[in-house]
Amino acid sequence: MSFGLSFWVSLIAVLALILVAWVGVEGAKLNFLFGAIIPYVAIAIFVVGMIYRILKWASIPLPFRIPTTTGQQKSLPWIKQNKIENPSTALGAAIRMVFEVLLFRSLFRNMRTELRPGPRLSFASAKWLWLAALAFHYSFLIILIRHLRLFIEPVPSPVKFLEMIDSFFQVWVPLVYITDLMLIGAVTYLLLRRVFIPQMRYISLPSDYFPLFLILGIGITGGLMRYFYKVNVVGIKELTMGLINFSPKIPEGIGVLFYIHLFLVSTLFAYFPFSKLMHMAGVFLSPTRNIANNNRAKRHINPWNYPVKVHTYEEYEDDYREFMKDAGLPLEKED
Repeated sequence: MSFGLSFWVSLIAVLALILVAWVGVEGAKLNFLFGAIIPYVAIAIFVVGMIYRILKWASIPLPFRIPTTTGQQKSLPWIKQNKIENPSTALGAAIRMVFEVLLFRSLFRNMRTELRPGPRLSFASAKWLWLAALAFHYSFLIILIRHLRLFIEPVPSPVKFLEMIDSFFQVWVPLVYITDLMLIGAVTYLLLRRVFIPQMRYISLPSDYFPLFLILGIGITGGLMRYFYKVNVVGIKELTMGLINFSPKIPEGIGVLFYIHLFLVSTLFAYFPFSKLMHMAGVFLSPTRNIANNNRAKRHINPWNYPVKVHTYEEYEDDYREFMKDAGLPLEKED
């Protein structure tokens, strides 16, 4: 089976990033560049890029109501409306958005369609993608929150509680975080799904593979630092506290694996505003999701409309009256 050019380009790109960080730190000793300058630049690109994309989306006019709905619209009193799937009020649209953002409700309804002998069209439930997406996003969120302990002193109690719950099973030393395993497992599933399903492989681009390889690289390097290779945690805390206080200092003995991990994270932040990952913010500005469907109750007029000289039928009949009479066509107004 051929993985395709997009697969190999993305994989080589991530391996190249790892090689750049390794050579830069181990060979050229550019610790300050990879430990301070690149993270600052990445965060700046992330913030500016996010603001630019959001403002650009928000400035696009919306002349019509175009929500994507899957339930009964509000109509006659004796017909039951689906107030969440087809909301007619702002409150209903807000509730729908909550289910979409927190539970991926539209993805939960994902179906597998197959054409079987007969021919017969078959539909079946396909919940694995929904479960993998849910596991990936929530694991990523919890891991980000856990990493706040590196940037805040003293560490907040909610972060400590979250870490305690995450390592509830108390397996291994140091304790294994459940979300670490879930993140790597979910990203691996999403990647293999694109590789082994022919239809998905056919439509997959480097922009689909690259974020998955990048996040997988971040997860693997982070796991290696925690569970297999000892790193200078005190030095890392000193570095991150210096970054957050705008007084960067590069301690000795942190290890090249941390710089590779940090470089991959910085790449992800810088890449984020220009990628499909922007759906994190775009879902809130999607007119197919965030507006009520009240087209039957209210007439929406396109604000872009401008006065147009129309040619009425009466004028048409006056212009071609003789021809129409000769052809025996009926006339609304006789001479």
